[in-house]
Amino acid sequence: MSEQRLKRRWRSPLTTGLALGALLVASGCTNNSGSADSANLVNGKQLFVQKCGACHVMARAGSKGVTGPNLDEAFYAARRENWGDDGIRGVVYGQIRYPNQNAPMPADLVTGKDATDVAAYVSTVAAKPGKDAGLLASAVAPAGGGKPAVAKNGLLSISADPNGQLLYVESAATATAGPLKLEMPNKSGVPHNIVIETTPIETPVIKNGVAKASGTLKAGKFVYFCSVPGHREAGMVGELSVR
Repeated sequence: MSEQRLKRRWRSPLTTGLALGALLVASGCTNNSGSADSANLVNGKQLFVQKCGACHVMARAGSKGVTGPNLDEAFYAARRENWGDDGIRGVVYGQIRYPNQNAPMPADLVTGKDATDVAAYVSTVAAKPGKDAGLLASAVAPAGGGKPAVAKNGLLSISADPNGQLLYVESAATATAGPLKLEMPNKSGVPHNIVIETTPIETPVIKNGVAKASGTLKAGKFVYFCSVPGHREAGMVGELSVR
């Protein structure tokens, strides 16, 4: 299925969710999402980035997924119509529990108190300008700023961000020309791989574990990237220098 078709199919469930949310708010039936006052927003942000950020854009979370709705755009109208955080929270919680059956998002991606925390975080920041402050600002460690990966004895290891961001820990790498074994540790639970562009070296896509590939490289500069749809565009890319 094409990325564009996925986007189209995701618009309908969110629109349905917004309508459902309006009914929930009107009837006062949003209590299942828990109290916003008791929610752990730090946990909500961390789980959102790990579980949801690979599909959704939300500026305050730094997420850049492209297969699901842009949550800032999705809730912009709700902000203008003065739904308030509670109204949006009810919609998000309902979408977590009961996503449209045609959407790629599974039901109960997070559950219990975690679902309450994610819904509360999204409702607190979606479609709002500015940046997260205080504990929320440091809730998710920045990715992509690790030291360049260096191949040792013909083995090069480049890690996927363990927090679920669409980035590699190392955005640059170096290796020596000749045979190369490539490894990509992935602890995020988000499907990723590594492809070294213009070469046959490509690991399988995995959610957890270590993806491996091997081949021979000549001297030069190469781009490496994740081939899962939308991940390269979101920034999961780096440069490999082979000497």
